[in-house]
Amino acid sequence: MKYEHCIRCTICVENCPVFRVNPDFPGPKQAGPDAQRFRMEREKSVDKWVLLCSQCKRCNMACPCGVEPAEIILRAQQKYGLQHPRTLAHLLFANNYYLSALGSLTAPVANKIAAMKIGKKIFHAMGIATYIPFPKFSFKTMRGKNKRKAKAAKRVALFYGCFINFYRPDIGRKIIRLLESFNVDVVLPPQWCCGLPALGNGNLTIARYFAQKNAASLSNYIDAGYEIIYTCTSCGLCLLHDYPGILEMPQGKKIAENTRDLHEYIIGLIDDGYIEPQFGEVKRKIAYHIPCHLRALGIGYPAAKIMKMIPGLECEIFDDTCCGLNGSYGFKKTNEATAVQLGNRAVSLIKKTKAENIMADCGSCRMQLGGLSGMEALDPAEVICESLGITGEK
Repeated sequence: MKYEHCIRCTICVENCPVFRVNPDFPGPKQAGPDAQRFRMEREKSVDKWVLLCSQCKRCNMACPCGVEPAEIILRAQQKYGLQHPRTLAHLLFANNYYLSALGSLTAPVANKIAAMKIGKKIFHAMGIATYIPFPKFSFKTMRGKNKRKAKAAKRVALFYGCFINFYRPDIGRKIIRLLESFNVDVVLPPQWCCGLPALGNGNLTIARYFAQKNAASLSNYIDAGYEIIYTCTSCGLCLLHDYPGILEMPQGKKIAENTRDLHEYIIGLIDDGYIEPQFGEVKRKIAYHIPCHLRALGIGYPAAKIMKMIPGLECEIFDDTCCGLNGSYGFKKTNEATAVQLGNRAVSLIKKTKAENIMADCGSCRMQLGGLSGMEALDPAEVICESLGITGEK
C-alpha cells in the first residue's frame, strides 16, 4: 500500500461526501494513510469508524499522489470484519445474492411483505433502513434468456449484475436487443454476484468465493474470443479493480484487459464505423447523475456522448454529487442519516433543473434518487432503446 506517499494535503478530505455530513467519520486521510502508519499486522483492529466509509472512491480520484485511501480503508474494513462480530445487517447484505435469488423466486409474496408495515418493522429490527421503497423483485430473471445470433462479426459476453437480474430483467433484455440490432452476438455466461456487496460488508471470504466462480467463467469466454461487457458501473469497477487487486484473482489481469462498459463499447462501434445508428427524436429533459463508481473507472462519461446524438434530448450532467446509497451502505440504519442528507442534496440540485427524468448508470443510484425525489429514474440504455424504437419485455 502507498500510504507512505501521502503528503497530507487533505484534498481527499475535501472530496469526501461522507466527511461533509457525518462528524463521526474522520475522513479518508485519517482513516486511510494516517491510521495505516500505526496499524500492526498482529494487533486487533479497533478503529470501528472505518465502517463509516461508503467506498465511493472519490478520495482515490482526488489524490495527486496515487495513494488510493479507499483501498487502504477497504482493507481495514476487511480486517475489522474478521475480528469483530458482524451485525445482522452486514451479514444479510454480504449474502445479498442469495437473498435476492430467494426474493425473486417468491416475488409476489416478497414484494407484498416488503411494502407492508409489518415488513418494515421486521427490517428495522434487523438494522435495515426503509426510508425509500425497496425495488420490486422480478419473478423472471436473465438466465436462460439468451438466443444466439448466428454469424455476427462482434461477440460479447454480458455481465448483467444482480440489480438487472433480480429486479429489472426488462432492462437487460432491452440491452440484448440493442446490441443484437448492432449485429453483435450476445451470450449470457454463467455468473454470480460480482462480490462487491460482500466486500462492502467486510466479508472477504464470500467476496472471493463469488469472484473465483465469475473469474473462471468469464476467463473461458475471453479465451473463446468474447469481450466482457458490464451494465452496472459498480460491478464494472469490481471486475476491473478488485479482481486483480484485493480479491487476488489469477485471471484478474486478463478480465480487466478484456472488460468494457456497455456505452463505452457502443461508442467504440460507432467510432470504428461498425455501426451508424439512426437515432430518433426524444423530446425530454433529463438530469444525468454520474455515479461515483463511473468516475472512478476513469473512462469519462460514454453514455453522455450517446445522449448528445439523440435529437430533441436535453441532458444536464451532475457529476459533483453522491447519491448516498452506495449499494447496501445507505440501507443500514446506522448510515441512514448520512445517506439521506447526501441523497437530498443531489435531488435538490436535480429538481432545480425542472428535468422530467433522472438518469444514472447504477441501479442503486436510481433507487435512491428515484425514491427520494418521486421522479422516474432511467438507465441510459432505456433512453437509447427508446430513441431507436427497441422495446423490451416487462
